[in-house]
Amino acid sequence: MCQSSAFLVKNGQEQLLMEDVSLVKPQGDEVLLVGMLGETKQVKAKIKELQLMEHRILLEEI
Repeated sequence: MCQSSAFLVKNGQEQLLMEDVSLVKPQGDEVLLVGMLGETKQVKAKIKELQLMEHRILLEEI
């Protein structure tokens, strides 16, 4: 499986938001995360970094 884990960077600390993320979709000032089983989470953030080899998505709070 190639799903990633999404983290929110807040005050320099990483907080796990969701595991097994299969879709990341920017929507204005929010990012929609969709999990492997269809669960969703919408976060007021911007994409900071995608670490593809490590399967990590870093989002920065705005």
